[in-house]
Amino acid sequence: MNKPVDPSQQLFRTLNRFVKPLVKAGLGSPLPVGLGAVILESKGRVSGKQREVPVLALRFGSKYVVSTVREDSQWVKNLEADDEAAVWSCGKRNTARASVQRGPLNIVVLDKD
Repeated sequence: MNKPVDPSQQLFRTLNRFVKPLVKAGLGSPLPVGLGAVILESKGRVSGKQREVPVLALRFGSKYVVSTVREDSQWVKNLEADDEAAVWSCGKRNTARASVQRGPLNIVVLDKD
């Protein structure tokens, strides 16, 4: 039996299909200090496939801080399982290491290699 599809999850998947190419190209990227959109890459902890998700990030030089209030965010679980990540910002891909801090506001700090 198939699991019912969460309407909000389906909405984000559809929205991400349109947003990802624009953000990857650099649209909305944060300045060296500031808030903006990035693409976060992580490896799926079950599938092993590369996963990409657009997120808003607060950038401080080589560090990006992203967060979510959703406990079941798959990208957070993926980074907990494997801290190797990449961040697309200003049209470029940069490898990074992730540090996950769980709480009411789940925070992930990405430090560019």
